[in-house]
Amino acid sequence: MEIRCVQEWMKKMYYERDKARGLYATFTWLVEEIGELAEALLKGDKTLIEEEIADVVAWTLSIANLIGVDVEQALRRKYCIESCKG
Repeated sequence: MEIRCVQEWMKKMYYERDKARGLYATFTWLVEEIGELAEALLKGDKTLIEEEIADVVAWTLSIANLIGVDVEQALRRKYCIESCKG
């Protein structure tokens, strides 16, 4: 699975809803999910932690879609990633 593919899927499924909600309300949802991740970490429940990490990534991708950021490209530039294959 590539990040760009996931970001495109998120856009297809959620962009209109996210756009209607607005950037700052969508960001508020991300912050709420980060809080839920913190709670899961404190509990030490790996299954719950995995679910909350997935939610944090999904909401981050939603924000990126709203402002037109290609997350895969941004990660490559920021961390000098050439390729993750092989």
